[in-house]
Amino acid sequence: MTALLVVIQIVFFIVQLIILKSYSVYINIGLTILSIVVGAYIISRDMNPSIKLAWIVPIMMFPLFGGLLYILYGHVVIPRKLKKNLLRIKEQEVYEDLYGVDSNSAEILVDDPPYRLMKYTEKYSKAPVYKGGVEKYYSMGDKVFPDLIHDLEHAKKYIFLEFFIINHGKVWDDILEVLVKKVAEGVEVRVIYDDVGSVFYVNKNYWKELEKMGIKCICFNQIFPFMATILNNRDHRKIAVIDGNIAYTGGFNLSDEYANITHPFGTWKDSGIRMEGGAAFRFTIMFLQMWNTSRFTEASYKRFIPEIKEHPHIGYLQPYYSNPLSVEHAGESIYLQVINDARNYIYVFTPYFITGSELMMAIKLAAKRGIDVRIVTPGIPDKKFIYRMTQSSYKELVEAGVRIYQYKPGFIHSKVILCDDSLASVGSINMDNRSFYHHFECGVLIYMSKVIADIKRDFLQTFDECDEIDVSWCNRRRSRMLVDAVLKLLSPLL
Repeated sequence: MTALLVVIQIVFFIVQLIILKSYSVYINIGLTILSIVVGAYIISRDMNPSIKLAWIVPIMMFPLFGGLLYILYGHVVIPRKLKKNLLRIKEQEVYEDLYGVDSNSAEILVDDPPYRLMKYTEKYSKAPVYKGGVEKYYSMGDKVFPDLIHDLEHAKKYIFLEFFIINHGKVWDDILEVLVKKVAEGVEVRVIYDDVGSVFYVNKNYWKELEKMGIKCICFNQIFPFMATILNNRDHRKIAVIDGNIAYTGGFNLSDEYANITHPFGTWKDSGIRMEGGAAFRFTIMFLQMWNTSRFTEASYKRFIPEIKEHPHIGYLQPYYSNPLSVEHAGESIYLQVINDARNYIYVFTPYFITGSELMMAIKLAAKRGIDVRIVTPGIPDKKFIYRMTQSSYKELVEAGVRIYQYKPGFIHSKVILCDDSLASVGSINMDNRSFYHHFECGVLIYMSKVIADIKRDFLQTFDECDEIDVSWCNRRRSRMLVDAVLKLLSPLL
């Protein structure tokens, strides 16, 4: 669609020069007025200032191309059925009677900085706080799948899987074999996968094939040719729930590269977390809410309540989600609050760093006030254009005192932020505007848990596997400065 708009703009220039030459003044006046009106509308919207600027520039320079591009990609357009079901879930509050089951938010000290963050997340992301139970952090995606398959094999009542990508190969084939077996045993199995995320890996009607196997399946927000306006809002979440007692989330998808069986971009580093107890059941509710956005079936979630097993409680967990209908943009707000509350250090894993001005300023100010800020990005890119956009921010970050590391062995897909030996977030949310504003995402805040030490150990080991970026590295790329400036201007559009 974008390529088509470029062609339309070029054709318009040619037609204007050859055929409509005598009317070109009036046409330009009309388009200029239209650009001003659209620009004023964008300025009036409640959105990130850098995103506003990134849209206004192409609209003013190329009114036809910029205007049509904005109509297609510039705002959240939720498909009618999806929006209807989202609102229906909100209005009926089918999960309200379960909200806060086993919640322990009142126990967190009011004078502790994470308290403010957790209260915000509880209020605006409907995310109760739970006592920590049995948690396990995975520093690599290939370490997740043996435990996940083991838990799937021991499911008694239900299995819920929600992933951006499923891809034929050893990982998915092994999981599918277990799912078919569990269906035969009477276990209820449901799968949600994203159509855009999986479009190159499974056929268009793959969900029907799974249904024939007895697996209830939804292909989220299916692709329709030339309907680009509804393709922005993807289900980027990663959730696995077994019987409501065990849940997984993180950055990994159900595909062989995440287990390092295949190596399209060197070593693929990802992360995940396994949890039990009340937090695991919260992911059950989150899955059912997403299920109902496409196939509204649940009048009540009570039948999925498990018998919560007693575990020694260390720390707290807060599963949370964000969606493009919310004005709060919980993912970005949580990252901002973690950065602003830091006292000693902030460590970040992210495959992409394409942020707005607020997050960029918060990171730079944290470094300037003496916080040890370190960000790890890929050494081998999966998307070269996006990689270049990420690198375009290096110089101003390094000059502000932020330490940037590129992961030498390959591609880092982890989405983790760690702060002060006490607070971390692990989930599906990238540090880019697509995750913050357009995608359905999820994660879990981890406070004073024993896995914090495991997460920190992973960061320290990873730093040793990286090349650290310095000012001289940035200066050697001065020839790219003009291109980088344009990329930084346009980066909020992605």
